[in-house]
Amino acid sequence: MAENALTVTVAYGTTKHSITLTGQDGHEPLLKDLCEALTEATGVPAPSQKIIFKGKSLKEMEEPLSGFGIKQGCKMMMIGKRNSPEEEVELKKLKDIEKSVEQTAKKLEKVDGELTGLKNGFLAKELQAEALNKLDQRVKVAAEQFMKILEEIDGMSLPESFSDCRMKKKGLVKTVQGYLAQCDKVEAGISDHLAKIQTKNLALAE
Repeated sequence: MAENALTVTVAYGTTKHSITLTGQDGHEPLLKDLCEALTEATGVPAPSQKIIFKGKSLKEMEEPLSGFGIKQGCKMMMIGKRNSPEEEVELKKLKDIEKSVEQTAKKLEKVDGELTGLKNGFLAKELQAEALNKLDQRVKVAAEQFMKILEEIDGMSLPESFSDCRMKKKGLVKTVQGYLAQCDKVEAGISDHLAKIQTKNLALAE
């Protein structure tokens, strides 16, 4: 067993789950690591979990388990409600949307990297204007995709009781809005560099 691995027993209902945790990058396992493992084992989403150890409810997600006095072989209890099948369907939709966001974000990242390359003079000056116009098109396509994703998220009507879904939806909206702001920033960078090239070309022509 790895040096920073820890196995605990968690009772949920009538079932006892043996959970083995390994900390990330050599660190000790945190409470959030235990919550994630319990979500996989029981289907209860982390926000709905209440983990009780020695009569106390554990809340500090970033706290190492040892900070609560949890050691190898310790026993604890969890209470919490699984999502309804209906909520799971909506969660799956949100996870699929999240994948689309990640794919579009990678395209935007690529454009940003290529723009940095152009600014550093990795392309002959006479070819830069054409390359910048192509990058501009790609940013506009990414921004359009992000807008469509936002509309799709916005179109999802979730009941008050779907707390896990509502939280994920809120987080996704914030993420997409952040990427849209990044699109604007990259577009401004392209326009700025294009203007500089055109000014230089005019100066040379004179």
